[in-house]
Amino acid sequence: MAVIEVKHLTKEYHITKKGKGLKGALRNLVINEKQTIHAVSDLNFTIEKGEIVAFIGPNGAGKSTTVKMMSGILTPTSGEVLVNGRNAQKNRKTVVRDLGVVFGQRSQLNWDLRLGESFELLRHIYQIDAAVYKENLDIMNQILGINEIIDIPVRQLSLGQRMRGDLVAAMLHSPSVLFLDEPTIGLDVEGKYAIRKFIREINQVKKTTIILTTHDLGDIQELCERLIIINHGRLVEDGALTEMVDRIAPYKTLAVELYDDHAVEHEKAELFFHEGNIAKYRFRKDSITAAQLIQELSTQAAIKDVTIEEASIDDIIRIAYHQ
Repeated sequence: MAVIEVKHLTKEYHITKKGKGLKGALRNLVINEKQTIHAVSDLNFTIEKGEIVAFIGPNGAGKSTTVKMMSGILTPTSGEVLVNGRNAQKNRKTVVRDLGVVFGQRSQLNWDLRLGESFELLRHIYQIDAAVYKENLDIMNQILGINEIIDIPVRQLSLGQRMRGDLVAAMLHSPSVLFLDEPTIGLDVEGKYAIRKFIREINQVKKTTIILTTHDLGDIQELCERLIIINHGRLVEDGALTEMVDRIAPYKTLAVELYDDHAVEHEKAELFFHEGNIAKYRFRKDSITAAQLIQELSTQAAIKDVTIEEASIDDIIRIAYHQ
């Protein structure tokens, strides 16, 4: 079942083109030249219930604009977003009640209240049933250990503690969809571990659909099986991360440590580096397996040790950005 459907989504901005210098300023008083900025152009994709999807792109690619249209904050120039079958703009109040949103640099917690009081305030805003509120808070405590900081004023929370509080606040009303924008930005190793643990467990326990925008490749590798990449407002890639790696970077590297300096050639692998007793081979994964290559090389050379290197995810994403 598709939880989110994005259909021909387009967002344009019209700005006044300003002339240079005094002459340009005087010309603008008489003639207003308009320039059209295409922030998002004809995006189409669907996200199924329970998916954790990385929605990424370089700065200025249109990610934030798309997320704001998906969550009903911005109205598209054309096209539509359906959340659980409802138009995100025409049914904004209904749709928003089924969404949770966490922005890494913004907080929905009240700065002047204790964390628990902020949660109570949100309970009244969303009109959450007392039993549901308690159940959700108990689940959040099991995942994030929120009770240990619930009596601390929000202004006194560390960045990692505040992010934990924001995640709880976003889930109190049991949304079926959770938007996370840079949730681990600025956090230390422990903080990132806690947030990633939360994302995995809330997805498993509540079957929450999660759309994650991030520049942290660790978030993508540990959490997401599917990757949607946009650039210049257009869809560049959409698919399984493993499939994308195999298609964009179909090569592996085999580094061989020999007992001597005798490196041998192989018809299905390129010997691109040889220095002393170290040799490196590049080979296509669909042409020969690493095990086969090692076995065949070992019949001609005395091998001491081997290392297999996959293309890194940052290489894959960098290549995709330039498509």
